[in-house]
Amino acid sequence: MLDIKFIRENKDIIKEGARKKHIDFDVDKLLLMDDRRLELLKEVELKRQEHNKLTDEISKTSDESERKQLISTVKAMKGGLQKKEVVLKEVITKWQRLMVEVPNIPDISVPEGKTDSENREERVWGEVPKFSFSTKDHIEIMKELDMVDFERGSKVAGFRGYFLKNAGVTLSFALWQYVLDEMIKKNFTPMMVPSLITRDPFIGTGYLPQSEDDLYKTGDDMYFSGTGEVATMAYYMDEVLSEKDLPKKFVAFSPCFRREAGSHGKDTKGLIRVHEFFKLEQVVLCEANHLTSVALHEELTKNAEDIIQALKIPYRVVVNCGGDLGLGQVKKYDIEVWMPSEKKYRESHSSSYFHDFQTRRLNIRYKDDVGKLRFVHSLNNTAIASPRILAAIVENYQQEDGTVAVPGVLQKYIGEEVFSKTKTNLMDN
Repeated sequence: MLDIKFIRENKDIIKEGARKKHIDFDVDKLLLMDDRRLELLKEVELKRQEHNKLTDEISKTSDESERKQLISTVKAMKGGLQKKEVVLKEVITKWQRLMVEVPNIPDISVPEGKTDSENREERVWGEVPKFSFSTKDHIEIMKELDMVDFERGSKVAGFRGYFLKNAGVTLSFALWQYVLDEMIKKNFTPMMVPSLITRDPFIGTGYLPQSEDDLYKTGDDMYFSGTGEVATMAYYMDEVLSEKDLPKKFVAFSPCFRREAGSHGKDTKGLIRVHEFFKLEQVVLCEANHLTSVALHEELTKNAEDIIQALKIPYRVVVNCGGDLGLGQVKKYDIEVWMPSEKKYRESHSSSYFHDFQTRRLNIRYKDDVGKLRFVHSLNNTAIASPRILAAIVENYQQEDGTVAVPGVLQKYIGEEVFSKTKTNLMDN
C-alpha cells in the first residue's frame, strides 16, 4: 500500500507505474473516492462537535423547558449523525479496497515488457554440461532410482501429487540442512513458520485480494500459504521496532501450497510445478532507505547464487520486466537453473524488494534517530525450494551408468558419493 498523500502528489507516477506493470488501475477513481471520504469525515466531525457541544449545554442548563428543547434537538441530530456515519463507513470500505489495489512503482532500471519472455538476462554462471551419452529427464532418472512415485502420488493426492522416497528424501533433507547452515553463517535467524494463516497477513503482503485464485482456503476462512514470506512478514505485524536492531534477517522454513491457477497444461508431469512443496525463504526488514534496500536486494540474490554455485549447477540471472512484477514489487530478479532435458533455464529463485509497500499494510514501523516513526522496508528471496531443485540436480549430475553423482557440498550430509538403486532403495515397491 502506498501513502495516499504520496499518491495525490504523484498521480502521474502512479499511472506510469501501473502502465509499466500492465496493471489496470484507475488512480482518478481512487482520488475521487478519497475526496468523498475527506468530505464526509469533515461533515461527521463537525456534526460530532455540534452534538457534543449541545450535550454539554444540557448538563449545564437548569431551565426545564430549555433543557427539553435541547434534548429534542440532540436526539434529532444524533439520528442524522448516525446516518452520515453509515455513509462514511461505506465510502471508507470502498476507498480501502481501491487503496490495496494501487500498484507499487517499479524501479527505473526495470525493463519494459509484458511477460516473462521479455525479462532481461543480467549474467550467466557455469558451463552447460556436455554429455557423451543419451540423457534422461528427472522423471525417468528418479523413477529408475526409486526416488519418487508419481502414480501412487496421484492416487493419494490427486493431480500433481507425488511421493519422494529413498534418496529423494535424503537429498531433500541434505539440501535443507546445507542451506540452513550456510544462512546461519550469514547471520540469518532460522525459523519454522506457519503455513495455515489468517487472511490479514495475505492482504498485508499483497497476495490478497489479487491472487486469491491461487490459494487454498479452508472452511473457516484460513488460507494455506504458498511461501514462508507471508507468515514471516507478519511476525512483527502492528509492532514498532528499534532502529538499532535493523536489519532483521530471517531464513524461514515451511511447507508451501499453491493451486497453480492459470498454469493448466504447464509442467503437468514431474517435480517442476506441484501443489505442495517446501521452501527455505530469506526475509529481511531494514531501514526506510532506497539505497539500503538496493544493497540488501543484491545481497539476498548473491546468497542464492552462492548456494547454486556451491551445488555447481549452471544458471543465469534475469531482471524481470514490468509486466512480470507483482503488485508490490519494486524490482525482482529471477535465478534460472539449467535443465538438460529441456535445454533451457528454468526459474528456481525469485528475489524482490518492496520498499514500505508491505509494511505499511502490516503496520510494521521503527523509530529513526530523531524519534520519528517510519515504516520499515521489506525484501525476500528464495534460499532453496524443493522438490523443484531436485530435478535440476539429478539431471545435471546424471551419469552414463544410470547413477547420479552427489554434489560435493552435500556428501557429508548424505554419506555417499553417488545415488544408485542398490544403495538407495530402502523399501520394496
